[in-house]
Amino acid sequence: MRYEGIRPRGRLPRFLTGLGLLGIGGCAALTLKQPETARQPLPTIDRPAASSRAPVRPDGSSLTDAQAQAALIGQSDLGAAWTATSGAATWRDGMLKASTSAGECQKLLDALYSDQLLGGPARVAVGLDDPGAGAQLRYQIGARRPSDVDATLDWLRTLPADCARFTAVTQQDAQEDVQVTELALPEVGDARQGLHITVSATTKDDQDVRLTLDVAAVRVGDDAFAFTNGGLGDAPNDATQAAVQVGALRLADVRRQGRAEV
Repeated sequence: MRYEGIRPRGRLPRFLTGLGLLGIGGCAALTLKQPETARQPLPTIDRPAASSRAPVRPDGSSLTDAQAQAALIGQSDLGAAWTATSGAATWRDGMLKASTSAGECQKLLDALYSDQLLGGPARVAVGLDDPGAGAQLRYQIGARRPSDVDATLDWLRTLPADCARFTAVTQQDAQEDVQVTELALPEVGDARQGLHITVSATTKDDQDVRLTLDVAAVRVGDDAFAFTNGGLGDAPNDATQAAVQVGALRLADVRRQGRAEV
């Protein structure tokens, strides 16, 4: 959206095979299918066992598992283009599984690849795809204490300066140019931070490929959510803004209902 040379939506450049971004037999034609070597994809929805009213958890949350599940966003919240995920996007292994010597920037790459922006496994999570744009949004409600979430938000705020631009190397030995800038978010919740990240690489036959990612983390009271939204092209910013707004309002509403039921 803010960068030149981005491919039109819905079209994949033929040279992505040079970075190992296309699956066997063309099954990753929109970069949203899981390649044979990828990690297990984020489930469409992690469904915890049903439970009744629960006490405050070790992570500080007073939500039951059912309430945390109800706080997730869904495909209807982002518009008609979005559907349940068909598997981990192939660019995750192809471009985010990379190494750098640039200090805290390796921690950022690891968090993006592992989907642990808030640290530790998510409590509940959902994956959504926009096949026409070749985009994927992976949304999670965390399981960490508010103080730990705030520490993570403080760390994210340092990255536009500390990791403004750095180089990384993929598992296929392709060199990447990574740029990190701050991303404005709606002023919802109690604390928040957004990042816009571009990962550019050149294949062995001198073709260019670029991944764009919107990253957001928001704390609402004692609970928090985070997500990445991106693809080989432009990250749909309208989906980013909607996910932040709807996610914060839904989490606040579920928390309010939980207090009323006590």
